[in-house]
Amino acid sequence: MKETPYAWVVVWATFVCLAVIFGVSYSFAAFFESFAAEFSAQRADVSWIFGLSGFVYFVLGAGGGVLADRFGPRKVCSAGMVLIASGLLATSWATSLLAVYLSYGLLVGLGIALVYTPSIASVQPWFTTRRGLAGGLASSGVGAGTLLVPVLVAMAIGPMPWRQAMQWLALGVLVLGLLAAGLLRRAPAAQSPGAGGSATGLTLRETLHSPSFRWLYLATVLASPVMFIPFAHVSASARDLGLGEAFAVGLVGLIGVGSLIGRFAIGLLADRLGRAQTLVLMQLSMGASYALWGLAGGQGLLLVFALWFGLSYGSIVSLLPAICMDYFGGRSVASVVGTLYSGAALGNLLGPVLAGAAFDWSGHYLGVMAVCGALSLMATWASGQMKRSGHVKY
Repeated sequence: MKETPYAWVVVWATFVCLAVIFGVSYSFAAFFESFAAEFSAQRADVSWIFGLSGFVYFVLGAGGGVLADRFGPRKVCSAGMVLIASGLLATSWATSLLAVYLSYGLLVGLGIALVYTPSIASVQPWFTTRRGLAGGLASSGVGAGTLLVPVLVAMAIGPMPWRQAMQWLALGVLVLGLLAAGLLRRAPAAQSPGAGGSATGLTLRETLHSPSFRWLYLATVLASPVMFIPFAHVSASARDLGLGEAFAVGLVGLIGVGSLIGRFAIGLLADRLGRAQTLVLMQLSMGASYALWGLAGGQGLLLVFALWFGLSYGSIVSLLPAICMDYFGGRSVASVVGTLYSGAALGNLLGPVLAGAAFDWSGHYLGVMAVCGALSLMATWASGQMKRSGHVKY
């Protein structure tokens, strides 16, 4: 299939969509202290906000994928952007932590579920030879949003109340998000056979019964706590060392920088080395980066950790949709990707919360880091089993 010029419009529309939704998600680090102070809450209690949001969008991402396969990504993603803006606005009016759980945790999470899977899955069917590059460029929106939005929010919280900063964030989502979502289109190769298209590949049911998907799903489950704990806790860890607020929140931005590098570089490398083999290496790399966090006593090692972790994390996230397309085809790609992402739900929910509880109990994160290292090794092994199981014939 020859790649059409509009394929690259979809890539950059997806880039903006992902920058918007993950900029919102990871701006939680900038609001963390405001929530704790406003509602007199401990770290574990505040961490539930981030955990709930991630749990919702990973669990319901499969539903977002099914809706996108049926109605197309433009309609579904546009609805998601409206829900995210509504959730942020409701959070700015919240008078209790429970209200924040409902507005930011559940409503924003639902909106992200309707944008994340449909947008990222819309890219792969447009491409053949440059699938890795296209996926890397599109998913680098996650890194761009992680880099820019939390820092901008932290800067805004200084001269204005956190509630007003959140209202401005809601407006930004509504404007930029809807503009980008309006440019998304379903590729001809992703049209369902009933709609007269020529999609090839497995149905969702057939995919779920394949050993390759089961190993990939297990790897996602095991890696998810490792992926999401730093977003909720690395800034708090920096504050514990006496480092400034700008630097602490900036660490999340540096994870975004590393993620951008990973998504660009790994997309090109994976097209040559092989995406499955690259996934194995990046799972191992992500766990190894935790050693630097554990050893960090100041700015230097925390900076290197944020960049290294971000590169590994960004590489993994950008590889997963392309691997799904490689192994299972484009027939139900949005549903398959959404189902795969549901494997990250419990890790996103419980990882940051349990890490916060462990800190509240022990006063440090060393035990958390050791557990994450072990989980990363197991995720590496499961990814290797997926690679050895081979592509599914269809």
